[in-house]
Order: sequence, then C-alpha cells, then structure tokens
Amino acid sequence: MPLQDFISTLDSLQSGATKAFGSAQDADALEAARIEFLGAKSGRVKEAQKGLGTVAKEDKPAAGKRFNEVKVAVEAAFEAAQARVSASPAKKPGEPLFDPTLPGKKFRIGKLHPVSQTIEELKEIMGRLGFTVADGPEIEDEYHNFEALNIPLEHPARSASDNFYLAVAGKTTGEPLLLRSQTSTVQIRVMEKTKPPVRIISLGRVYRPDEADMTHYPMFHQMEGLMIDRHVTMAHLKSVLRMFATSYLGQDVHIRFRPSFFPFTEPSVEADMRWGDRWMEFGGAGMVDPNVLAAVGYDPEEFSGFAFGLGVERLCMRRHDLKDIRDLYTNDVRFLQQF
Repeated sequence: MPLQDFISTLDSLQSGATKAFGSAQDADALEAARIEFLGAKSGRVKEAQKGLGTVAKEDKPAAGKRFNEVKVAVEAAFEAAQARVSASPAKKPGEPLFDPTLPGKKFRIGKLHPVSQTIEELKEIMGRLGFTVADGPEIEDEYHNFEALNIPLEHPARSASDNFYLAVAGKTTGEPLLLRSQTSTVQIRVMEKTKPPVRIISLGRVYRPDEADMTHYPMFHQMEGLMIDRHVTMAHLKSVLRMFATSYLGQDVHIRFRPSFFPFTEPSVEADMRWGDRWMEFGGAGMVDPNVLAAVGYDPEEFSGFAFGLGVERLCMRRHDLKDIRDLYTNDVRFLQQF
C-alpha cells in the first residue's frame, strides 16, 4: 500500500474515533465505540496495525511513527470520554438530557420541632431572668428521684404503676434504676456539688406511665427551676413565674396560684393559666422543703429557696392554640410544617 494511502486511512481512523468517543453519552455507547476502535481482535486500530505489513519497506519508519501517534490519540480520546461519562449521573433510557438553563427545584427545608423551638425560647427567657441551664441523666436511681426529694419509701409516688422501673441485664443487686419521673432530680445533683447561691433551670424529658389523652403523654418535657439564697420568699417565686408567663405568652395572659402539696416543697402551689374559657394547669411550684436542703448539706436556717416544674408541651400548646398533646408526637409533616 502506498504510504500516502496508509496515512490517509490513519487520519480517517483518528477523526472517526474522536467523534465517536466525544458523542458517547452513557457507558453503553462508550463501550460500543471502544469495541469498534480499540477492540483486541477486530478493532479498527488493530486492523490499521495489520496494514503496516502492506507498506513498502523504505516507508515503514514513517508509517509506524504515524500509526503510534494515531493510536495514542485514539486511546486518549477514549480515556477522556470515560472520565466524562463516569462523572455524569446515570441516565435512564428515554430520560431527557440535563438542561442547565432550566430553573431549579426548590428543596423542602426542615424545621425544629415545635417542642424544641419552645425549649430554646424558654432558655432564652429564663436566661434574661438570671437562670443558667443545668442537665442531668434521664436514667436515675431512687435516691435522686425520691429520697433526696423527701419522698419516703411508702409514698404512692414510688409505686411501680406510676414509674418506669428498669430491668438491667446482669444487675441483680443494688439500688433499682428508673426513667426519671421529674426534672427535680437535677436540682438535687446541682445542690450536691454547688454552694449557694443557686439559680438554675433544667429542661428535658421525663417519663410516667400515663395513658395518652388530650393533655397527657407517657413521655413529655419539663422545665425545672431552682433558686436558693438567703431570704428567698414565696413572693420571689410568684414574681418569677408571672414575669416568665408574660414574657412567653404575652401581657394579657392570666395566671393563678392554687394551694397544693408536693413532698419536696412547703408551702406548695399549682400554677394555672387562663386558656379561652377554662383554666389549664401548667406546673407545680413551692418553697424548697427544709428536709431537701438538709439532705444536700445546706443549712435551712440560713438558706431558703423555691422550685418549680412546668410542662413544656402545655406551654407550647397554649402558645399555638393546640388542643391535643398527641398531635405533637404523630410525626405528621403536614402538621409540623405549620410551626
């Protein structure tokens, strides 16, 4: 074969391969082009290599040089196409090509759960009133959940029907464990390690085996507040709760206090808020019982204080005019998107 004809064949081969690899849009098309041009047995590059034997002896150096250049160029075109196709998302048969000029689709952005929003706002309000945040474990021992809070062994609040006691694998002796039934456990742990004055809040989950209804749920959140100092009175407690309520719910909210009883406070009150045409309880409070102060090493003759526990869900429901606490835990995105 004349050298010029062989060179022309190589030029046509290179042009065809470059076009075929450049137009391949998916792995299948690229593989078909590879077989056509770089196939080990019948590829066009292999056929061109066989054509070297038909070139005159004196023209073989020039023909071989041009063949090697074309082979390198074809392989480079294949590798470039391979990198391009592998970097592109897989395209299904019949699916239109991506058009970068089209407007994008708006992503649905998630939001904090309304209870989480409420917790963050409560932290901010109480922070302005001088309270710092403290945390404690959700799995508690009986001492911190009951005894240190002046709840004796025979008290009905310690009944298995009113608490979630835990059966721990391998644990056959020692003090029973349970899921905490109140965030008051945190105030005990803080006072055990902190000298007065103390001004803290603790927000977290608590657990009680209540039957779920419009205003009760077996897992809910409380905000525990504690203030210990010299000369703290019930007037301070009422003032803090009223300032908190008006900061969170607005100046038109109506709050009332009813005498009550809790083992760890004396005197004790229930705090209610006016909601529409009815009153709704949102927490209990009172002056810390001297026995609780003595249990953590405080001198009840020198220090006094108040504590309160408020239901976070009930505050959230009051703010957003919700009627059923169960709506907060059905995980219905259509409902949660409103907040």
